[in-house]
Amino acid sequence: MVKVKQKESMLTFFQLFQQSPQFTALLFGQLFSLLGSSITNVILPIVVLRESKSTAMMGTVMAIYMVPFILLLPFSGVLVDKWNKVKVMLFVDFVRFTLMLILSAITFLNQLSMLALCIIMFFLGVMESFFQPAYSGVRARVFTKEIRNAANSLTQVMMQALKLFGPIIGGIIVSTFSAGWGFGIDAVTYIISFFFLISLKKLSFQKDTNQAPAKSSIKQEFLEGMEVIVQRSWLWITILAFALINIFWGGIMKVLLPWLINVHYSFQPTVYGLVISASGAGAIVCGLIFGLRKKWNYRGILTYISIAFTGVTFLLLPAFASVPFIMLLMFLNGASNMLGGLIWETSLQELVPEEKFGRVASLDMLGSFGLLPVGYLMTGWVAEGIGEITTLIAFGSIIVLISVLVLFHKGIRTFY
Repeated sequence: MVKVKQKESMLTFFQLFQQSPQFTALLFGQLFSLLGSSITNVILPIVVLRESKSTAMMGTVMAIYMVPFILLLPFSGVLVDKWNKVKVMLFVDFVRFTLMLILSAITFLNQLSMLALCIIMFFLGVMESFFQPAYSGVRARVFTKEIRNAANSLTQVMMQALKLFGPIIGGIIVSTFSAGWGFGIDAVTYIISFFFLISLKKLSFQKDTNQAPAKSSIKQEFLEGMEVIVQRSWLWITILAFALINIFWGGIMKVLLPWLINVHYSFQPTVYGLVISASGAGAIVCGLIFGLRKKWNYRGILTYISIAFTGVTFLLLPAFASVPFIMLLMFLNGASNMLGGLIWETSLQELVPEEKFGRVASLDMLGSFGLLPVGYLMTGWVAEGIGEITTLIAFGSIIVLISVLVLFHKGIRTFY
């Protein structure tokens, strides 16, 4: 009986493309843009560290990207629920193509400066604040109940597969060619994504039948999103918990890990790509396993045990200057993050009404990522004050502590 159920689940993976052309277009649109982004995510910290030799500058660049993204989220989520979400995604892809093309050009011309990079990162953050709520809303619409678990799992597995190869490609490009080529490839992938998303223009969305008066609609709809969240302890506790956890997780992944690989151990840029790819490989394995079951029990406990384990992997990173050892840790880190992420995404799609999904998704991102700029800045400055290794150990310990404390809440332990 178990084998039959597993076979049915595996068939669902392969039948998704035939059953839902909309799923296919959305998936491949995101895969191409993610390929370019994963290349840039490897090249960017290497470029910044080469130019500035400062973890504080790396933290500043990431903060400049995150600040507009976060500040606009309370408004972008409400506006996205009013607009056609697919058209929002199309507009953002075109603007991001233009920005990355400019970045590639000035890099080829040897005119790249920290000021120019920060300006481009600022506008990329603005675009991201509209894209993410729109994408979440489209995904909730396309991923119907019948295909939700399989669709989420397959999407994450394929995205992580690209994250597996993207960083390797990025490391090879910056080592063999130049950063300009990587930024240019990123630009092209946004245009490819644009053409995939065009086929979704006719996708219809459920409208909120209880619209507030025009003058107070934004405020009222923002509060309605808040009401959906506070009604369930699983939602508001997890958003608050990750507002804190992501300060330290983001600081490690975006500031301390590149420093550890490229500066402390003085490995080649390709090694950083391999380490990030190992994280993607772990996520793929976890995603495949998650998709084999239509229902997972004790989801609250599973989520926070997995996040606590990511903290443990961070604690062990400075133990040995061994590439295989670091890759193994990041493999386990990626698997643990994927488990928590899949549980969270499927629970949102399960609990949040479609017509309010955009604003709830924006509030989720606001809560989860609102303090990331503080984290990036804090990480850089704290690391330069007390040392990068000490900061890494402290941040990993805090992630473990927060995860364990959250498990004391009954609403989390009883979320099945």
